[in-house]
Amino acid sequence: MPDSVKQIIVSELAAPVEPRVQAMAEAIATTYSGAARAVLFYGSCLRSAVLDGQMLDFYVIVSDYEAAFGKSWLARANRLLPPNVFPFEHEGLMSKIAVLSEDDFARLCSQEARDVSVWARFAQPVRLVWQADDAVASTITDAICDAPRTLMAATLALAPELSDPLAIFAKGFTLTYGVELRAERSSRPASVVEHEPERYRQLGAVILAAGIPPFTRDGQVQSGQTLWRGFRRRGKMLTVARLAKASFTYAGGIDYLAWKINRHAGTQIAIKPWQRKWPLVAAFFLLPKLLRSGAIR
Repeated sequence: MPDSVKQIIVSELAAPVEPRVQAMAEAIATTYSGAARAVLFYGSCLRSAVLDGQMLDFYVIVSDYEAAFGKSWLARANRLLPPNVFPFEHEGLMSKIAVLSEDDFARLCSQEARDVSVWARFAQPVRLVWQADDAVASTITDAICDAPRTLMAATLALAPELSDPLAIFAKGFTLTYGVELRAERSSRPASVVEHEPERYRQLGAVILAAGIPPFTRDGQVQSGQTLWRGFRRRGKMLTVARLAKASFTYAGGIDYLAWKINRHAGTQIAIKPWQRKWPLVAAFFLLPKLLRSGAIR
């Protein structure tokens, strides 16, 4: 068994992907030529290996936002409310790409993060499908190594009685899914762990053996209740704020949102022409209805 988190993550990042995923990653890097430092593939399509008719998930890590967007408002938006999210199509496959700088990616995988969105995702399996050079590969690897440590530390702050790695990860994903407005069914967090139990068992055992320091914020140890109360308060607000921002940055974003909610919640949302024309207004009309129905939580 590997004796370090880094050995596990390095092996995982280097695992091969389907050639069409590799081709899309290279096309994404070309789109951000001069700014792109790494492209990461993660999410449900990585788990299922089903690509056609799905929305693939990528993060593109850039040197900085001005290099990626120039001096446009997109650079300011990415800095103030990361990440920016855009649709991307290549050779018949659809994806959404999230843009983060190297510095923001490292920060948001660590205990410095004020919300769970990045470290919760990168505590899960991920592939490094494109890199500018070996130096950035090392930086990205170190950041991703922080993500499962952060998740386990945050989980144990609230549930210190847990000792089994699978139970810690399952509890952690349940907590993080509850922090954001999500359309997935309540069984989804457990299914993430059940898909690769040996991976989470091995990774968690190595992290526990190394020792998990208390979750600290600004030098102060955080109680579990305080920590997760803050995550919940910010998580819902950030989800709404990011949806509002995506209505300006994500062409067809409201159709994607409806597709995702229908897929995960079994609803039959149909987007009207006026909602496509005014997606931000439509989102504010739809959100209360979706919350009342339980389609998102």
